[in-house]
Amino acid sequence: MRMKLSDFNYELPQELLSEYPSVNRDESRLMVVNREDQSIHHRQFKDMIDYFDENDIIVLNNTKVFPARLYGNKEKTGARIEVFLLRELNAEQRLWDVLVDPARKIRIGNKLYFGNDESLVAEVIDNTTSRGRTLRFLCDVGYEDFRKLLINLGQTPLPKYINREVEPEDKVRYQTIYAKHEGAVAAPTAGLHFSKHLMKRLEIKGINFSEITLHIGLGSFNPVEVEDLSKHKMDSERVIIEKDSANLINNGLFEKRKICAVGTTVMRAIESSVSSKGMINEFNGWTNKFIFPPYNFNIANSMITNFHMPKSTLLMMTSAFMGNDFMNKAYEEAIKEKYNFLSYGDSMLII
Repeated sequence: MRMKLSDFNYELPQELLSEYPSVNRDESRLMVVNREDQSIHHRQFKDMIDYFDENDIIVLNNTKVFPARLYGNKEKTGARIEVFLLRELNAEQRLWDVLVDPARKIRIGNKLYFGNDESLVAEVIDNTTSRGRTLRFLCDVGYEDFRKLLINLGQTPLPKYINREVEPEDKVRYQTIYAKHEGAVAAPTAGLHFSKHLMKRLEIKGINFSEITLHIGLGSFNPVEVEDLSKHKMDSERVIIEKDSANLINNGLFEKRKICAVGTTVMRAIESSVSSKGMINEFNGWTNKFIFPPYNFNIANSMITNFHMPKSTLLMMTSAFMGNDFMNKAYEEAIKEKYNFLSYGDSMLII
């Protein structure tokens, strides 16, 4: 039976939306759900090591969040405008796709000024793209200095539901400890629970890490606005899977190891690069893959994921992986047990 948007709605209590991370990364709560016997167990995240054996593979998304939220002032009126950097279109011309808020105040030709000394200026050159606006940054410095300027002026792009000012700690905590390649406007939040100590324990146990890169844009978070899920179009996101990472995963498949995707971004990336033989290929490109039930997964046989918003594409992928009835049962349990939801929330290990 084909599922519809309304099948993924549920009541999420506001008090379960976590505005701060747990004190220690690996001491957030972990719900362990077993698809085979439909059991649910309550643990701490650091206990996830108990569910993996030597030579199992954990697949991580090593994207790095950049400070994508800027605040500027509109010329003449001085109106405060939020600019959220989505995607660099052309490095040489300093063109970026952005979202602006309030959008109604911005027109083509408007200039925006950033920084107390107005050291950075941008001109709106297009307001017809599906993602919002296109800005051209007007800056005489070299590209590396321009990027430094963006980083210095930008803020950590915490999700909008976090209704507080960005704090210095967020720069560290809204980033995985293994982040390497800058390009995401949101963190791969399932990976936020890994600490250096837990990673070392996993390594000592003989568990292997395969790193891929998916630069998270708004594709994961854009709302689904059609009841027929087959008509929803995901925004494309950049994926890089190196040969060594693919080989490690393929060896695990051949040896029938447990392969765990840490997060929906990892799952989408690896499912976007499956060969006709059911193995994973190296990949460097873009994906707009949208996974919703029913779906046959090819690579990972376990997944770590946070608790997601109603009607979100992330919830739909989780449903496809663990079964919708079992997912509903797990979410009812999570709400009853007062798990924390969303980016700074607790997590689930699906085995």
